[in-house]
Amino acid sequence: MLKQLIAIAVASSFMGCAATEPTAHAPKPLDTDTFNTRLNQQQDQLVAAINQQCQPTDLTSLTTLSSQVEQLSQQINQLNQTAKNLSAQKQTSVVTPALSQCPKSALGDKFLLGEIENVFIDELNASFATRIDTGAESSSIDARNITLFERDGAQWVRFDVYTQGEKQPATNFESKVVRFVRIKQDANEKDDRRPVIHAHLKIGQYSAETDLNLTDRSHLDYPLLLGRKFIKDIAVVDVGQRYVHGKAKQPKPKQPDPEQPKAESAIVSSGKK
Repeated sequence: MLKQLIAIAVASSFMGCAATEPTAHAPKPLDTDTFNTRLNQQQDQLVAAINQQCQPTDLTSLTTLSSQVEQLSQQINQLNQTAKNLSAQKQTSVVTPALSQCPKSALGDKFLLGEIENVFIDELNASFATRIDTGAESSSIDARNITLFERDGAQWVRFDVYTQGEKQPATNFESKVVRFVRIKQDANEKDDRRPVIHAHLKIGQYSAETDLNLTDRSHLDYPLLLGRKFIKDIAVVDVGQRYVHGKAKQPKPKQPDPEQPKAESAIVSSGKK
C-alpha cells in the first residue's frame, strides 16, 4: 500500500511538471525500464527516510522500558535480601521463656490454724489451749456455776472460769447475755439452752471477735472450742498441725482505767473464789 501511494505521488509530480513546463524544454521521454528503476530508487529513499525518523522514537521507548525493568529487578533483589535477613534474625534470636506466675495461695486473705491453738481472750485476760473444730457450728468455753440474773432490765450471767488450770482457784466473771442458743447433744436428751457472751480473741498476731456460749466442758480435753462460725470467714484449718502460731506468751494484763466506765457488755471479773 505504501509503495502504491509513493508511486502515485511520484507520477503526479512528473505529470505536473510536464503540464507547466514549455514544450520546447520538455525532457526526453523515458522508457519503461528507466522509469521503473528511478521509481524504485525513490521508493527506497522514502522508506529509508521514514525508517530513520521512526527509529529514534522506538529506541527511546526500548531504552525507557529496559531502565524500568532493571529498576524493578533491583527492587525485587532488595526485597529478597531483606526477607533473608529477617529469616536469619528470627532463627538466631534468643527466645526468652515466659516466667510462670506463682499460683495464688489457697488461703487468700485467711490465715492458717492448726487443730489445736493457743487463744487469748481479752475479757478473761487469760490464754486457753483451744480445739479448732470445723464439725462444730458454734464456739463455747468451759464455764462453771453459771447463774443468770437481771441488771438494769437486761439479762446478765455470772460464771466461773479456771483461767490458770483446775489446780488453781477459778475466777468469777459477769457479762451481759447477747442471746441464748439451744444445743442438742443427743437425740434422747433435751436441748441444752446456753447463754452467749461476746468476746475478743487473739491467736498469734491475729485478732478477731466472736460469740461464746457458756457450758460445762470439764469432761472434755480443751476448755475452749472454736467452731465454723468463727473459722469460715477468717481462717483455714490444717488438722495435721498443732500450735501453728506457737504457744505464745500470755499478753500483759490490761490495767483498767479507773476514770473510764466499763462497757455494758464487757465481762467483769468479780474476784477469785
